[in-house]
Amino acid sequence: MCGSSSVYQNKCIFSLPSLMHSPPLSPQLLNSLTPEENTQCQHGLYFQDGERRVDYILTYHIKKPSSSRSNRQSSRFTDNAFTRSLRRGTARLGRPPPPQPRGDPEVASQDHSMDYHEDDKRYRREEFEGNLRDMGLELEKDEDTKTPGVGFVKIHAPWHVLCREAEFMKLKMPTKKVYEVKQCSGVGAKINTLVNKATEPLHPNVEENRGQHVKHLSYAFSREKQHLFFFLPVGITSLLGSGVYTAAYPLHDVSTHCNQHLLYEEWASYSVFYKYQPIGLVRKYFGEKIGLYFAWLGLYTQMLIPASLVGVIVFLYGCATVDNNIPSMEICHPRNNITMCPLCDRACNYWKLKEACGTARASHLFDNPATVFFSIFMALWAAMFMEHWKRRQMRLNYEWDLTGFEEEEVSALLSPTEIAEEPTNKWKQTVQSAMAGLKLVLLIGVTFAIVFGVILYRISITAALHMSNNPTTRSNVRLMVKTTAAIINLVVILILDEVYGAVARWLTVLEVPKTDRSFEERLIFKTFVLKFVNAFTPIIYIAFFRGRLVGRPGSYLYVFESYRMEECAHGGCLMELCIQLSITMLGKQLIQNNLFEIGIPKLKKLIRYIKSKRRSFQEEEREKKLQRYETDHFLEPFAGLTPEYMEMIIQFGFVTLFVASFPLAPLFALLNNIIEIRLDAKKFVAELRRPVAARAKDIGIWYNLLRGVAKVAVIINAFVISFTSDFIPRLVYQYMYSPDGSMHGFVNHTMSYFNVSDFQDGKEPMDPHHLGYQVEMCRYKDYREPPWSNTPYVVSKEFWAVLAARLAFVIVFQNVVMLMSDIVDWLIPDIPKDISLQIHKEKILMVELFMKEEQGKMQFIDSMTPCDGKGRNNHAPIARSRSIPHTHSHTHANNF
Repeated sequence: MCGSSSVYQNKCIFSLPSLMHSPPLSPQLLNSLTPEENTQCQHGLYFQDGERRVDYILTYHIKKPSSSRSNRQSSRFTDNAFTRSLRRGTARLGRPPPPQPRGDPEVASQDHSMDYHEDDKRYRREEFEGNLRDMGLELEKDEDTKTPGVGFVKIHAPWHVLCREAEFMKLKMPTKKVYEVKQCSGVGAKINTLVNKATEPLHPNVEENRGQHVKHLSYAFSREKQHLFFFLPVGITSLLGSGVYTAAYPLHDVSTHCNQHLLYEEWASYSVFYKYQPIGLVRKYFGEKIGLYFAWLGLYTQMLIPASLVGVIVFLYGCATVDNNIPSMEICHPRNNITMCPLCDRACNYWKLKEACGTARASHLFDNPATVFFSIFMALWAAMFMEHWKRRQMRLNYEWDLTGFEEEEVSALLSPTEIAEEPTNKWKQTVQSAMAGLKLVLLIGVTFAIVFGVILYRISITAALHMSNNPTTRSNVRLMVKTTAAIINLVVILILDEVYGAVARWLTVLEVPKTDRSFEERLIFKTFVLKFVNAFTPIIYIAFFRGRLVGRPGSYLYVFESYRMEECAHGGCLMELCIQLSITMLGKQLIQNNLFEIGIPKLKKLIRYIKSKRRSFQEEEREKKLQRYETDHFLEPFAGLTPEYMEMIIQFGFVTLFVASFPLAPLFALLNNIIEIRLDAKKFVAELRRPVAARAKDIGIWYNLLRGVAKVAVIINAFVISFTSDFIPRLVYQYMYSPDGSMHGFVNHTMSYFNVSDFQDGKEPMDPHHLGYQVEMCRYKDYREPPWSNTPYVVSKEFWAVLAARLAFVIVFQNVVMLMSDIVDWLIPDIPKDISLQIHKEKILMVELFMKEEQGKMQFIDSMTPCDGKGRNNHAPIARSRSIPHTHSHTHANNF
């Protein structure tokens, strides 16, 4: 253990809950197992005596002697601390050192440097291990293993050490006192019974899912005796960073009757994808922090089911009404003879509006009145999800005895390669923080620059494809450009995601945070900002900027005086937004989240398999006899929950931020998460080293990020509906300008006239007779005065009417939806009523329990106190000796 108030931080060598959740098997239990199971349990899970269980493993590098120096280095390897100190003492006394064999001076210098570093590491290991022994831990070394070049330090924590640290951590333990958990009665009980029967096949076959009507009172473990706590002179993190130790991890419990076996069968198997997760078992094996992550992921996935159903209904509504949509019918009508202005300079020709028939019909699938309802529904869904999670989290805190747990700030311990020296000057630290913020802004600028480069690609490739001699290519220019640009954006996003993850850590290290929690929160925030901007910048450009910085025919806006800004299709940019959003979301889920997580471990296994084929039969047989701690050494180290949370937060953004343009996003997220849960479960159980169990009562900064994304989603969806879609222009036309209150004539109303004689020199089409006749007037989508008016090409009054309606809709939508979200937040209490009553009942019962215990102590003291002749038997204060607390500790401990 360590002398800190929390043994879960980096400077602790192992976690108490991970030990207490997996109690050591007794010799009697080992004898009751079959010979095969006994061998399996003993094979690397225990010390050589077969009784003390291995609780934690430290590994270090053993220097291999080369053939030319084997004799010289073998003697150094057998050297111990005593002989080295004796050698150093001899040198201080002025005695000549023992003669060294002569050799090459250059080689000798290199050997001396390497030996110095190896001796330093060995000395630091011995000092660290000595401190562990002083703290009561039991150690056993194993350097004669089947893994060449690696030594193992096996650590066992005796029961008295666990009790000491449990008291130091104020770890809640169940007492002998039990009470009945209040059950629902009346209609509520009948409903619960029906629900339990209906969902019984969905529950995993583990002990925790059986109904429990009684609960043990829990209280912070305590022993009434003083004890000495040791502070480690150096943290295990710094020892790992400096190479003194190469790895530190607890062992997976692979015995047949262990939790890992149940987790693999009932949690990490794809065949149980339809079942609930055994969250209690996950918490027992991996700790509360990981248990909370999977509980949150499971609840998020469950909440995606109603969102997916509503999204599919909205999409089907668009499919069912596409043939009755009047604007798309007008565009696709065979008699539609509207001539449109060219989409690019010189290379593009005049074209007919009916050529945009397919785009107009496809846009209606996502741009219809139902999408407004769906945006409101998803905003309320996000609010209900947040409230439901708070209630679920509070219930887990009650069940896991975390209601009184408070995380303590522990000083951050970063490796020497990350932080050379902590700055003592506050001004210097302020400058470093400012520089880190400036570099963060520069990285965001890099993302903007890449998006701008993709814009230039789209502009240039559009002009190039319009010059093609292939009619099929010319007719599918928009589709090809949209799809290839979206794929390029996806590839860039995947690459920058990996780069930004490393850069965010580097920037956080520059700020030199004071505590581990501060370091983690700053790292998460920077990583989130960079990855969020990286993923959504191309989508935000298409949604709010593309097609609005174009100009008009005869006065277009140009980039570098050569590239004309691109326009949206006549049906609007919503269809292009849908394409970009779907490719980015599905690509990240399939490639980054699933293919990388499945493919890379499989590839590593394949490489190891190919290498094993080249080895001799004897070496393969040796691999089969690896100890458990050797097998775990070859597993991937646990890198934290940040990558797992981050991909889900980004997915939550895809589901909520632009849901008005892609109502199928919740469905694809649901399908991905069903696989993701089992994929992560299998990774934790079988492919990663067992993480150090960590206590936590909530998901930390991730909850604040979720709330922030949910609030921003309301604003973004308001702007998407108002400015990106044609919902507001249709309403304005129908209620202000339509002669019969219908949508007939809407397409003609949204287009302006342009006299082709007003083209700038060199910007007109190269083939003006492409349509077979001389074009004098062409149309373009905008609200501007015609060329024959007194103010030609000036924005018309219809433009200002539509703009006012759009801004009004944003204000009304945002305030109404946020008000409804706040009402949902207010109506749903954060703490379930039954949990609140049970917590209050526990406090009362705990007070009664300790009152009875104190009465028992006082009666014991009265019986042990002799009365003098004057009858003085009043309860005078008695000084506690060191023998009485020992008896009291027995009385107190028996309650646990």
